[in-house]
Amino acid sequence: MKQIKRLFEIDPWKIRTTKLDKENRRLQESLTSIGNGYMGMRGNFEETYSADHHQGTYIAGVWFPDKTRVGWWKNGYPEYFGKVINAVNFLSLEILVNGQVLDLAELDPQDFKMELDMQNGLLSRSFVVAFDDCKVRFEFERFLSIVKKELAFIRLTATVLEGEATIQINSSLDNNVTNEDSNYDEHFWEEVAQGETDGFSYVTARTIANPFGVPQFTVTSAMKHNFESEASLEAPLMISNQFVFNKKQGESFTFEKEVVIVTSRDVEEDEQVAKVAELYAAFGNDYEALKAEQAQAWQKRWELADVVINGDDAAQQGIRFNLFQLFSTYYGEDERLNIGPKGFTGEKYGGATYWDTEAYAVPLYLSLADPSVTRSLLKYRHNQLPQAYHNARQQGLAGALYPMVTFTGVECHNEWEITFEEIHRNGAIAYAIYNYTNYTGDTTYLAKEGLEVLTGIARFWADRVHYSKRNDKYMIHGVTGPNEYENNINNNWYTNYIARWVLKYTLESYRRFQDQATLEISEDEQAKWEDIIEKMYFPYDEELDVFVQHDTFLDKDLRPVSSLDKSDLPLNQNWSWDKILRSCFIKQADVLQGIYFFEDQFTLEQKRNNFNFYEPMTVHESSLSACIHAILAAELGMEEKAVEMYERTARLDLDNYNNDTEDGLHITSMTGSWLGIVQGFAQMKTANETLSFAPFVPQSWSDYAFHINYRGRLLAIKVDKETVTVEKLSGDTLSLKLYDKDYELTDKITVALN
Repeated sequence: MKQIKRLFEIDPWKIRTTKLDKENRRLQESLTSIGNGYMGMRGNFEETYSADHHQGTYIAGVWFPDKTRVGWWKNGYPEYFGKVINAVNFLSLEILVNGQVLDLAELDPQDFKMELDMQNGLLSRSFVVAFDDCKVRFEFERFLSIVKKELAFIRLTATVLEGEATIQINSSLDNNVTNEDSNYDEHFWEEVAQGETDGFSYVTARTIANPFGVPQFTVTSAMKHNFESEASLEAPLMISNQFVFNKKQGESFTFEKEVVIVTSRDVEEDEQVAKVAELYAAFGNDYEALKAEQAQAWQKRWELADVVINGDDAAQQGIRFNLFQLFSTYYGEDERLNIGPKGFTGEKYGGATYWDTEAYAVPLYLSLADPSVTRSLLKYRHNQLPQAYHNARQQGLAGALYPMVTFTGVECHNEWEITFEEIHRNGAIAYAIYNYTNYTGDTTYLAKEGLEVLTGIARFWADRVHYSKRNDKYMIHGVTGPNEYENNINNNWYTNYIARWVLKYTLESYRRFQDQATLEISEDEQAKWEDIIEKMYFPYDEELDVFVQHDTFLDKDLRPVSSLDKSDLPLNQNWSWDKILRSCFIKQADVLQGIYFFEDQFTLEQKRNNFNFYEPMTVHESSLSACIHAILAAELGMEEKAVEMYERTARLDLDNYNNDTEDGLHITSMTGSWLGIVQGFAQMKTANETLSFAPFVPQSWSDYAFHINYRGRLLAIKVDKETVTVEKLSGDTLSLKLYDKDYELTDKITVALN
């Protein structure tokens, strides 16, 4: 059931509207978010806006432990829920025209335009406001530099169209901010210092103390302008510079605010102001030059990452929007960081690391970035291996359990069924190591650090299973699978499958690299693992010929989503949790997640049977769901379903499919649109270290094209209605398959579509 809300015009490179939608202002803010991997913000207005909205600026790696605990009486329960926190509002430009506050919540703007230029990483806005005795046009433009990560630049041009105007601007750095979804509006910041020096104003603020031993973070924000201020105002956690402009009809001025942000993650607290001065000197203040530098840097990213779709502008906009937001969130520059589900666009899910990264983001970054980017993601998990051992011990188990949610490696999620039961995430961490090794051919990580991670995870699974004497099988009870609309179930097929796979892959890798390994797996331990591999239990129904999601799934009232009333959807906003848990309806790919991961281990008939059984019961209320179904549907020749699922993942946020984008974008699932095209429509597979394609073109498209990096080669792939062309732009000759036929790619291959 397709329910969409589209606020912006269709444009291949832009997110654009001519309407200030006050009812959907939060949704507009989410969709116009920008970031640079170091910091980011929602599409808030620079000037005062007194109506409902969500003010949000976030800095990578800066967080706070939420004191909320749901299961405090349960042994092993996390001490806190880690949360990304709202940071300094450095946009703030309070504007008064002839003493009247510019506030679009109270005033009706004319000729309103707002535009996110994805090609160049710019957010702009313009409008005209008629005041009592004058009319003024305002034009705003801002960007966060992807070249100079600490830099944000805001430009305002005001033009008097009628009458005379005294325009006052109070430009501020404001740390009086709170979060909406945690800590009950608690203030997280305490002032360390503020003042003016070397031509800039600054505020240094530190996160308040906490009882959990979590580090306090210190952030210094600074601002510099292209005019001398007439006055400065200091208040708690805030500093303002005042500027006044007297203009007649036809006159204008351009006001620039150059912001620099440094944190204690990189610079000691007492050195931050000096560092800011150093950065200002290095960056300069030439807005046009810095903007041109920004455009050039984005162009370089797009040259590799862009997917060109002809014939469907909505699809084109969707894929570019998703890639833009992904690269605005993470580009691999800092191996201490990972990809939060909301990135810099909101506070939901805490902003921390989930299994989404390994399952969904790694495949994209493998193809569209240098291998070092993915290796940084793997290193992030290896660095937190000691904490993963801690998490397992909290549950009284051996080995390593990677967290569902984390900033430090220690589990910090506050829902029992997630923290203790959704342990399949452990398998995704291992799968990412396999994926990297299989894709790149680089075994150096696997042989040492990777094997340390794999062994820790394998030891966890070997302890978490139990042996059923009655069945002579190993089982895993009390879990939540990828389908979070079922909790505390027994023998989730996917969990059991990936647990067995981890044991098998770890054994194979250890035996292959034993002479390089930094650890030892005893013969007895290996024998135990082999026994589990041989005797792992998998629910299966012979009559239906499907892998059963868990032991009692078939006992439910099985019916398709189409049987529901439209008013029931989304279920998570209309049904009680109890009702959801008892229903057959599936939040996201579960059995199908396993078939997607290990696609070379199943026949086409098995894939079809399981897809046809589970997809009709799937509500796709997880943002991670649609892409898996798109990929499998494409392989099964179900073009209409594949396109439907692709559209859902490509435009999930742009069309607000799940009615939840107002609190932030679904960053990690944005990889799904790229996966849907490349692994779905183009059927790119890399199983058994062999690259293969079997493309088709959706009926509404005329053609599509993309690039991938693969084992030191840069490839360009173009698919039209008649042919597929694979061109090697750099690197050595490559063996590959097209429609299951072997080819040697020396320059370019063109074959007819099957």
